[in-house]
Amino acid sequence: MKSTTIPLHRNPKLRSFVVQASLLLLVAYALFSVYQTTVSNLEERGIKTSTSFFDEVAPFKVGYSPFLEFKLGETTYIEVFFIGVLNTLLVAVLGILAATVLGFFIGIMRTSQNWLASKCALFYVETFRNMPLLLQIMFWNFAIFLAFLPPPKQSIEMGVFFLNSRGLHTPVPFIENHLLSTIWFGVIFASFVGTFVFAKWSKKRFESTGKSLPVFLISLSSIITVSYITFVILGSPLGIDIPVLGKFNFKGGGQLPLPLFSLWFALTIYTSAFIAENVRAGISSISKGQVEAARSIGLTRTQMVKMIILPQALRVVIPPTISQYLNLTKNSSLAIAVGFEEVVAVWANISLNQTGQALIIIAMTIVFYECCSLFTSFILNIYNKRVQITER
Repeated sequence: MKSTTIPLHRNPKLRSFVVQASLLLLVAYALFSVYQTTVSNLEERGIKTSTSFFDEVAPFKVGYSPFLEFKLGETTYIEVFFIGVLNTLLVAVLGILAATVLGFFIGIMRTSQNWLASKCALFYVETFRNMPLLLQIMFWNFAIFLAFLPPPKQSIEMGVFFLNSRGLHTPVPFIENHLLSTIWFGVIFASFVGTFVFAKWSKKRFESTGKSLPVFLISLSSIITVSYITFVILGSPLGIDIPVLGKFNFKGGGQLPLPLFSLWFALTIYTSAFIAENVRAGISSISKGQVEAARSIGLTRTQMVKMIILPQALRVVIPPTISQYLNLTKNSSLAIAVGFEEVVAVWANISLNQTGQALIIIAMTIVFYECCSLFTSFILNIYNKRVQITER
């Protein structure tokens, strides 16, 4: 028999490739047309689009730059961009950590059998989830912290920490001996590796014998003990710069400015309300038979949550929680309302107004947020695959 061949115009794979390639070319042409139109419009207004302004000195001051040193009259625009990026990442990381812990705690409270705890958690979620985030940021900053915190001379003293209307003043460690500090950090890293190995061993022991160990408490106490003993043996390789009240403000130490604290606090409260609902939904998705089986073998409420409920709930909790992490990172752009210098405030606002390079500046800001979102999604989706139930 002669083999029959499918005509090219009837080949589904070829037709699919042609359609997709045509669509891709159409989108590329549309983007190129938009770019050309934008560049020509800017040139008509006397604005040439280029990156030559990166090396120009920024004629404005950035008040908070904990990672890169800012010098008025010396720092360039591209350095200002990196300062804004690092400040945004600082808010995002601090907010994600705090919102995750608080959200899981409130979410578990929502499913508690204690009526008062459950209703308090419900009130928390419904209050902060339904209030606009911008309003919350302004409320905490202007109506609460600025209104009730004292001036620097009447600071609220908490040991070596001082809280006032300008922010939180904290001690800052500094390296006195680089070699000994490197050894100390190496010992700390080795202790973390040891606790990881111990956790793996404890899990295998539990699976084979059914006897569990307080892994977290043992690991935490071991890291603290080893770090302290090594620190003393090495002769204190780190020093601590403690803030001291001067004539008008504190000198030395570090400072978390009030706008940063207000932004972090509002983002944490707002995002944790959504995460709490994700946790509640994940716990509610577990069948009652699982809980009844756990009770039948004598597990306590804490053991049920740790070993039965949360491991199964995570497969439901993680996907929507990833979206909340992305939202928190993007919502940090509202820092402009309280004057915190993140990437939108110092780059897409002040730098844009100073240079007029709207196309380059806005494009860089968009690319930065896209990279943050894609990286966060990539990392958390890897973890999400690990906690998903695998079917045979």
